[in-house]
Amino acid sequence: MTSSSETPDGFVFGIYPGGMIGDDVGGLTQGPADDPRRIIEALSLLQPDGRPFLVRGYVGFADPGDASAPAPDRVEQYTGDGRVLDLVAQYQSRSGDVAGYTDFVRDLVRRHGAHTATLQVTEEPNLPTYDGRHPRVSEALIEGVVAAKDEARRQGMDHLKVGFNTTPLFGPAAGFIASITGAGGRRFLDALDYIGLDFFPDVFQPIPVEQLHDAVIGLLDHHRTQCLTPAGIDEATPLHITENGWPTGPGRTPDHQAHVLETIVQAIAACRTRLNVSGYTHFSLRDADSAVPDIFHQFGLLTDDYTPKPAFTTYRKLIEQIGG
Repeated sequence: MTSSSETPDGFVFGIYPGGMIGDDVGGLTQGPADDPRRIIEALSLLQPDGRPFLVRGYVGFADPGDASAPAPDRVEQYTGDGRVLDLVAQYQSRSGDVAGYTDFVRDLVRRHGAHTATLQVTEEPNLPTYDGRHPRVSEALIEGVVAAKDEARRQGMDHLKVGFNTTPLFGPAAGFIASITGAGGRRFLDALDYIGLDFFPDVFQPIPVEQLHDAVIGLLDHHRTQCLTPAGIDEATPLHITENGWPTGPGRTPDHQAHVLETIVQAIAACRTRLNVSGYTHFSLRDADSAVPDIFHQFGLLTDDYTPKPAFTTYRKLIEQIGG
């Protein structure tokens, strides 16, 4: 069993356990409040005995007077018994306060590092709907990674891995990571332990079901060879799927959600060794609000009252078969 001071080895699974999520314009969904007891029950069912499991949480740095609610609230309450944090330090400063953000990141390491496996610096900095809309985001990303790793070393937290993520990058955007490593230089690369990728195949752009498996492998291959390698990030630096999910709703059946989940995870497993994919975090555990038909409210493996959809059982089976 992995303790709070150890880093999961091998391919590790995880999940975002909250209900509130961001939409496509930078807003947040609303719905029933999280039930910590039911969340812990569900996490215990997903996590196989003796194996680590990542619990993803988001905390934000914002300017004084600006609200930045954590998601879920007090995510550290879901750690223990092999469950460790996949903590995201969002950069939401309208004034471009990079120095304040690096102080914030260092404080996160000191407060939560003992039960954190992975610390992600910024969230989707390439997108103008999320952290990418804030001034000096690239500088905040670079300095945040360097500060987080420096603080982890100061605290003797060798288990704590530091990274950042993006969404898929195509065309001119494929050079985004190279622009970061070019500006950050050797000190940035030396502090970088992993790269995250948020991707949602067949959610915003339909993919024929018979093509989904190969499309996932093709996307991961593209990210490794066309985005990471040209940026000076070699295959020794693992790629972690930091967000993936498929929502239910009108025209989107729970049974098909389970099928999509299995297809995507099996595709990742098929190429994980060749492309050094270190893990997969599902988004999310429960619906934000199962009564709202738009896709952003029904990403859960559970409904908003914690009733399992078929995909919950599917994910549990995949973790048992592939994890470790």
